[in-house]
Amino acid sequence: MPDKHAVLSASSSYRWLNCPPSALECAKLPDTASEFARQGTDAHTLCEFKVKTALGQKLEDPTKSLTYFDEEMAECTDEYAQFVMERLAATKTVCKDPLIMVEQRLDFSKWVPGGFGTGDCLIVADDTLTVIDYKHGLGVLVDAEKNPQMMCYALGALNLFDDIYDIKQITMTIFQPRRENISTYTLSKEDLLKWADTVLKPTAELAARGDGEYKAGDHCRFCKIKATCRKRAEYNLELAKYDFAMPSTLQDDEIEAVLAKVDELVSWAGDIKDYALQQALSGKIWNGWKLVEGRSNRRYVSEEAVAAKVEDAGFDPYEKKLLGITAMTKQLGKKRFEELLSNLVEKPQGKPVLVPESDKRPAMHTAADDFNVEK
Repeated sequence: MPDKHAVLSASSSYRWLNCPPSALECAKLPDTASEFARQGTDAHTLCEFKVKTALGQKLEDPTKSLTYFDEEMAECTDEYAQFVMERLAATKTVCKDPLIMVEQRLDFSKWVPGGFGTGDCLIVADDTLTVIDYKHGLGVLVDAEKNPQMMCYALGALNLFDDIYDIKQITMTIFQPRRENISTYTLSKEDLLKWADTVLKPTAELAARGDGEYKAGDHCRFCKIKATCRKRAEYNLELAKYDFAMPSTLQDDEIEAVLAKVDELVSWAGDIKDYALQQALSGKIWNGWKLVEGRSNRRYVSEEAVAAKVEDAGFDPYEKKLLGITAMTKQLGKKRFEELLSNLVEKPQGKPVLVPESDKRPAMHTAADDFNVEK
């Protein structure tokens, strides 16, 4: 992606806005795109092709060149292209000639030194600017509300169009089909520019100089130095003051303090173990630790050869098993799956999970609620 090498990129803004000095620290380390990131890049390539094709442009289909293409990606990108065209059609009911731009380079360096990125889709209609961003990821649910990446894109779009159009409000939408998530946030141009001048610009200037305070939190997720960051270690080791006593010996406020950090603690511990293992594989000797061969399971050298041998001996080497819902959906396609099996699929109540009050999911109804109502 074009913003891949920007030190203060829009995509990493959530991290460096919370922890300014992390920007230059991460810039010192090489980029190592994960398989998920490469999959996302392929999906964006297909999104661009489908939207431009729907707009009437003649382009070569990139599908054969995509490493991670599958039926799910085809359907997700179809849904995205349909969503964009629906949004464009809706815009045309209030504006005769809206401007639409796909994969547009956006420069927001007026507020962020060297800041630029790429907007998946922009629609400009008189006084309203719409910014749409496709997310192929399945792991993290992305919310558009006060999303700094989207707000940076909006600033870059304003930089292009504000002198031409009398833009008064900006609508930002995250389209995340694999999570069935369409999140939209609207704010006025004045509020966006106020945030840019009072929050974004001064923090970006700190980050560009490597100044500011280190801060740990959920923004550490994609930080390159998350395993060795001292601030993150201090943040997580604060739990040590509880000496990991049995919960029955802790006060309620102490349990609440542990709950607030326990997920991050588990994540941090896993990052430390992964880092130490990779260093050991590179030759690092850790005092008191050694590399050993982990447990492994037997496997066939050749499944085809095994099947042939067993069949020759007069046995059936195969078991018949119904495809899972995800695999069945991929085989049939989403629409065909719904036509054939929608009344044969149920979604049982999920396992109870304790989450912060800020989580947008509704609270579960419990037996205790019934008891209180009866009282």
